[in-house]
Amino acid sequence: MSLENDKKLNAESGIIQSNFIHNIIDEDLKNGAYGQRVYTRFPPEPNGYLHIGHAKSICLNFGTAQKYSGKCNLRFDDTNPVKEDVEYVDSIMEDVKWLGFQWDELLFASDYFDEMYNLAVGLIKDGKAYVCELSAEAIKEYRGTYDKPGKESPYRERPVEESLDLFERMKNGEFKDGQMVLRAKIDMSSPNMNMRDPVLYRIAHAHHHRTGDSWCIYPMYDYAHPLEDAVENITHSICTLEFEAHRPLYDWVLKETKWKNPPKQIEFARLEMTNMIMSKRHLKKLVDEKLVDGWDDPRMSTISGLRRRGYTPESIRSFADKIGVSKANSTVDISLLEHCIREDLKMKASRKMAVLNPLKLVITNYPEGEVEWLEGENNSENEEMGTRKIPFTKELYIEQDDFMENPPSKYYRLFPGNEVRLRNAYFVKCEEVIKDEAGNIIEIRCTYDPQTKSGTGFTGRKVKGTIHWVSATENVKATVRLYDYLFIKENEDDEEYKYNNNSKKVLKDCYLEKSFESAQKDEKFQFTRHGYFVVDTKDTTENQLVFNQIVSLKDSFNKKGK
Repeated sequence: MSLENDKKLNAESGIIQSNFIHNIIDEDLKNGAYGQRVYTRFPPEPNGYLHIGHAKSICLNFGTAQKYSGKCNLRFDDTNPVKEDVEYVDSIMEDVKWLGFQWDELLFASDYFDEMYNLAVGLIKDGKAYVCELSAEAIKEYRGTYDKPGKESPYRERPVEESLDLFERMKNGEFKDGQMVLRAKIDMSSPNMNMRDPVLYRIAHAHHHRTGDSWCIYPMYDYAHPLEDAVENITHSICTLEFEAHRPLYDWVLKETKWKNPPKQIEFARLEMTNMIMSKRHLKKLVDEKLVDGWDDPRMSTISGLRRRGYTPESIRSFADKIGVSKANSTVDISLLEHCIREDLKMKASRKMAVLNPLKLVITNYPEGEVEWLEGENNSENEEMGTRKIPFTKELYIEQDDFMENPPSKYYRLFPGNEVRLRNAYFVKCEEVIKDEAGNIIEIRCTYDPQTKSGTGFTGRKVKGTIHWVSATENVKATVRLYDYLFIKENEDDEEYKYNNNSKKVLKDCYLEKSFESAQKDEKFQFTRHGYFVVDTKDTTENQLVFNQIVSLKDSFNKKGK
């Protein structure tokens, strides 16, 4: 692979651009630090569904391994049985595969519980750890503050044999949750709070989804994570920036447990986006409080939600490539993500007509009962997608917004006395407006000019407006769900985003072209003038089509000149 190709590889393959992490790896390879090996891992905790921020990390870890012809493990940090579940394990594996990646090994932190315990025993024997009986509140108080050094636990100098005995009894279940912990013996006056005798093990009498009730003590993340990396021979442990302050502890654990050529932790800025929440805890709250329709609600920032919304793996990988990898925190505008899905679908999605807010249009001079099959392109930008047949009849549906009885100036759609083109069909002229007793418009009556058929080369006169339509007798009825952002700022000056109570609108009486009869679950389309939509994978049945709006046609990202 040439150096030039090395700098930027195709996002379609999932391999990301060169970045400061790759520069570090290049230097390590040059110096032979890991014997020309590159071994990464993606290590989620199975306590919720993954979100778009995790997708960035997945693309980074797996993409880096691909770039250097290395390996990448999927490893579950399942050290907190109170919050973890098999449901989350399954969903995470599905997300990784859907994004287009395959792990080299599927592993769990719980695979190493015995080894972690034995290494902890070694730390106690070496005088590097002790059993502490302070309460959680007392430990916090003793730790001090950033301006004030901590003070040592009264149990810090207890005899090694006593700590060994208590630690074994902790493992055997003799003590209650919170009664005691195992702590590292480092430095209570360290300027880094993470180094002030951190907790390595706590008691938790909870059923584990893999080990059952075999254990009642569990390692803390800062102890377990470096050991997992070391056991798996990981070379570069890539994590988000909030773990930068934890790196000295990461290195301490590896040093004191005597690992040769230990892995190197490298931190990058996590993904923050406008109009989206990147927190499993907050996402879980939305689910628990039923503010959304589950983890895969199409409005959610979860990968499963984006998948159900109609986003493609290619668009997510392209997004991860475009935002790059940085050491500085920043916020990405959601319009970039929307731009990526538009770019991916514009050559792939069939473009068809759908009327979401129907108004009946009757062509008074069209033959009664006749069905004329017109021809339309499936995608005007991709000739390879071919054409389709569209039924044209006397009675049609158009959008309510495409007719106004008393229009403003420069309104070029349909109004009394005006003529427009029906897409792929004929010119029609509004002759009469029918209203109900309440004065609501329920039907418009038009005449058509048979000489103006699309594709015949008619040049007699021009019209300024073209509107889409669907036959009122030859169609497919569907439910269409329109979405706004789940979180918005009500005013531009607001500092925080608020939950949007109007983020979902359900339209149950929508009419679509007859060709939608063959639409399959998860199939994507462009609805003429409305945007991109996908057939919902959960609620669509044999008798009822349900569509989710993916994104509108308007590309605000490009308009911002980015």
